[in-house]
Amino acid sequence: MEASMSRSGLRPVQTKRERLREALETLLGQSKPGDMIPAEREMCSLYDVSRGTVRLVLDDLVSEGRIERRHGSGTYVTQPKMAVMLSMTSFTEDMKRRGLRPASRVLEFTTRAADSKLARHLVISPGVDVYTVKRLRLADDRPMAIEILHVPAVRMPRLKRCDVETKSFYQLVDEHNIVLTSGSETIDATVVDDEEALLLEVPVHSPAFLFQRTAYDDEGSPIEYVRSIYRGDRYRIELDLKPSPA
Repeated sequence: MEASMSRSGLRPVQTKRERLREALETLLGQSKPGDMIPAEREMCSLYDVSRGTVRLVLDDLVSEGRIERRHGSGTYVTQPKMAVMLSMTSFTEDMKRRGLRPASRVLEFTTRAADSKLARHLVISPGVDVYTVKRLRLADDRPMAIEILHVPAVRMPRLKRCDVETKSFYQLVDEHNIVLTSGSETIDATVVDDEEALLLEVPVHSPAFLFQRTAYDDEGSPIEYVRSIYRGDRYRIELDLKPSPA
């Protein structure tokens, strides 16, 4: 069958799902992030397809991060995913480099005694005071990540909530004459819980990246332990790979 079709120059007949996908690809290519696409019922009429076919194609585009559904509002074109480059730069610097307007909303600023788990990360004794700063990270006024930062209080005495509201953490590090020389980071795939979904404005159990980072000063002492949840529909990770020496 394939050979005869090739000799005769005929193309396989497209399914309605394939035709709809092709039409929506064209529509998305002509749209800007934030544009609303037609409602499901309107697509059924426009493209002569069933509601089920429309939902299957839209589900595919949602899973690819091309569009997002907003409950009670509609379906919108998303921003292209941004690559997360693995370097010791602040969120503020990273967003500016991408031409986006960074902002932070401080959700929590407390001083508390380190538990055993946190003490291990920061190489301090349990019970030592630690600043805990929980921030919602935004780019162009849209939620990008939830960040929970832990810093030994002794390394940044008199740190205040207003400091972390107006300055990047690495700027504060410089102001305290601390020299960062290295860091370690792990990245895991995860899904958001109810609270995270609310803050990030995504459905519960949406895919996300979990970053956990520890940064060290020039004496090898941990300065920060950070746990961040990044929206999986807006970020991708890019690595430059080189062959190892023979």
